[in-house]
Amino acid sequence: MSQQFEDILYEVRGRAAWVIINRPKLYNAFRAQTIEEMIAAFKLAADDKGVSSVVLTGAGDKAFCTGGDQSAKDGQYDGRGIVGLPIDEFQTIIRDIPKPVIARVNGFAIGGGNVFATLCDLTIAADTAKFGQVGPKVGSVDGGWGTALLARHIGDKKAREMWFLNEQYTAQQAYEMGLVNKVVPAAELDDAVNAWTKTLGERSPTALALAKRSFNADSDNIRGISMLSLNAVKLYYDTEESKEGMRAFVERRTPDFHKYVK
Repeated sequence: MSQQFEDILYEVRGRAAWVIINRPKLYNAFRAQTIEEMIAAFKLAADDKGVSSVVLTGAGDKAFCTGGDQSAKDGQYDGRGIVGLPIDEFQTIIRDIPKPVIARVNGFAIGGGNVFATLCDLTIAADTAKFGQVGPKVGSVDGGWGTALLARHIGDKKAREMWFLNEQYTAQQAYEMGLVNKVVPAAELDDAVNAWTKTLGERSPTALALAKRSFNADSDNIRGISMLSLNAVKLYYDTEESKEGMRAFVERRTPDFHKYVK
């Protein structure tokens, strides 16, 4: 509880632990340090017997999370892990913590942020929220949870549409396709989240943990797909084709991927 963080805020409100990405000027994009701190925060929540649920969200009203911050290190992450940050470890702890995790989507949930919302047990969104993927548009991809688990939520065709066309979807559209459990006016978002965490705080912790593990068992094969994909993505990130996506993003131009295809 006394641990200090730079990129996130960790607060216990009643029986809920709130993990808040605190980089609003960067639309709550994450770097390696952000992921490390979120892993540490989730471990605090897991060990706290007074905590019944975890709320994952972003600071401010513009963004939940917009994926990786590649503004430093020439578009490369500089931490540990297969792709330079322990994204697999954080994705795993969202799944494995024996407590329900609620995505409180207060704005843009794009790229890696969309994957986080997909992984959380429950998702509640402000009516101003937006969801979407950008991978192939910027020379990136999530070949594990962000694709396979997404397809289980919204259906195979819609998941392919989201990844291939890289459009953005409103909170209402996300609700209709099954990515979101509930949509509320932005001004009522915290009240709605607090109502859920209060209810979860009244439930049997053991029963909740068993239910979560039962749900996870059915889709846990995706964990292996994700690890295989991360190793492939690491090789892809080292190519000029992938680097062209980030260069074009920084230079605000349309990327020309095809000149690098052999």
